[in-house]
Amino acid sequence: MKVEQIYTGCLAHAAYYIESNGVAAVFDPLREVQPYLDRAEKDNAKIKYVFETHFHADFVSGHLDLQKKAGAEIVFGPGAKPGYKATTAEDNQIFEVGDYKVKVIHTPGHTMESTTYLLMDEKGKEHGIITGDTLFIGDVGRPDLAQHVVADLTEEKLAGHLFDSLRNKIMPLSDELIVYPNHGAGSACGKMMSKETTDTLGHQKKVNYALRPDMTKEEFIKELLTGLTTPPGYFPKNVLMNIKGYESLDNIMDRATTPFSPEAFEAIANETGALVLDTRDAEDFARGFIPNSINIGLEGSFAQWVGEMIPDIKQEILLVTYKDKKEEAITRLARVGYDHTVGFLDGGFDSWKNSGKDFVTIKRIDASNLEASYTKDNSLIIDVRKKSEFDSEHVIDAINVPLNEINQHLAQFPKDKPFVLHCAGGYRSMIAASILKQRGWKEFTDVRGGFEAISKTYLPKTEYVCPSTLL
Repeated sequence: MKVEQIYTGCLAHAAYYIESNGVAAVFDPLREVQPYLDRAEKDNAKIKYVFETHFHADFVSGHLDLQKKAGAEIVFGPGAKPGYKATTAEDNQIFEVGDYKVKVIHTPGHTMESTTYLLMDEKGKEHGIITGDTLFIGDVGRPDLAQHVVADLTEEKLAGHLFDSLRNKIMPLSDELIVYPNHGAGSACGKMMSKETTDTLGHQKKVNYALRPDMTKEEFIKELLTGLTTPPGYFPKNVLMNIKGYESLDNIMDRATTPFSPEAFEAIANETGALVLDTRDAEDFARGFIPNSINIGLEGSFAQWVGEMIPDIKQEILLVTYKDKKEEAITRLARVGYDHTVGFLDGGFDSWKNSGKDFVTIKRIDASNLEASYTKDNSLIIDVRKKSEFDSEHVIDAINVPLNEINQHLAQFPKDKPFVLHCAGGYRSMIAASILKQRGWKEFTDVRGGFEAISKTYLPKTEYVCPSTLL
């Protein structure tokens, strides 16, 4: 049996595709469905099913567009109550995909409708499990997301359900099965995911902390909840979109790919209150950008930081992108539910600059410059990495204001004296810098290369401690 990880997108999310005898199925598709349609056409196959492991929080699924374009049947696990036409399967129900079979295994815990799909080939041999957010490589799904949608589903209750699902439904399965999880390293849906994308279940039973055979339910709950931070604010909103339904991506693209001259761009921004989102890389943004625009670069964890830093999922957005990146930016915004892009700056920032309109810059320095001036200037250093990164190692006397908490802690950024910003590599600190500029801060400098560059200098640093969580 061939199970293809056909598309990997936001937050390291993986979607899977199988085909047998002219019939195909897609598991947990991203919102951009064309790759699945193209693959089915190449295989001369019809997509019969779209299997959803759960109502996703970190992205808007492409299941509705696949249903419309391919005539596919949407399948959820037990307990799901979608607001559109779909099949809610029973535990142990079997679906046929050509000569292959897909068995439903209800595994609540990450969410209550969470389901694992057991794949069987044409000879009935069990091949692998598509585990969604129930079991990752090296980790399991965080059990605190559903409580943000259903209040009485506490994280402790969900963790208890997950313990039972793993012990009673997953661990009794064959060690030879291949585990196909929804996420790898970089996702906010777990704490310590491996960069590996598949493994055997037998090996996971040996190395995954959550599958220790001697672990009690109380120990499991404690270990699973330790180190969890507040999930991104857009997660509950994506869940509701996946439950209730959403606008077609085709309609969103038609509306968003509207070009505006610098004059029209400025007028629309002023008239509508649209957010100007600049998706260029940090270095180019620092050299010049439209006043009051925010920088979140496409060449990074774009969707995650859009979701963290733009609280209103219905916020109207005007884009500044590189010439060939506007469609990618619109699509990646839509993947996490930001469907209200109203257009883009025709010709990019160069057209703005060439029109003679005002622009702003941000000062950047190399880590070596910071090292040279550190003692002399008694520099205040503000580190915008996650707390777990800061606790692992940081410049002595630096203060930590995680980027996702910046709006709640603006008072820690002085306006009466200069300071220095940095993150791990320069991506997040430029987001912070653009927000500070928008709010009126002027006397600060960003460190090019972030802590990765700082760590190679002789600046005084705390002793390195391995982080207990990557959240």
